[in-house]
Amino acid sequence: MLPEDPSPKKNIFKNPLVYSSLVILIVAGYVGWILLSRYQGNRAYEQRAEAEHAKKQRESDQVAIEQLGGSELSIQMLYATPRIHRGETAQVCYGVANAKTVTLEPQSSPVWPSHNLCVDVKPAKTTAYTLTATGADGKSVNQKVSIEVR
Repeated sequence: MLPEDPSPKKNIFKNPLVYSSLVILIVAGYVGWILLSRYQGNRAYEQRAEAEHAKKQRESDQVAIEQLGGSELSIQMLYATPRIHRGETAQVCYGVANAKTVTLEPQSSPVWPSHNLCVDVKPAKTTAYTLTATGADGKSVNQKVSIEVR
């Protein structure tokens, strides 16, 4: 004869480990869902912030381009040392936008298109310097500045 099984078969639903495991599984799923939804929300927020930052940067760049002359030929600045004594050296500084060539008269040193360039000059008498900027289309603009020699 076969021996009888000493342990009676238990119903699986009467085991507390099943219910505990099920509760842990449900809680883990809920926490995972919360973490995933927060991650997605943060990603969406970061993408909106990045897009807003890029938009502001584009606007800032556009303002800078317009301040630097936009697409039009212009002399943005021209200034010089106002007064010097005879024999001293002065500086004539200029900035141009969208120029193909630049001339500074009377001047023997070479000059070229730049947003910010200073040239040393040594006038013997009070002199008016004329800066002429010419664009690729042949259009030109000019401006004058004087240095008084005492």
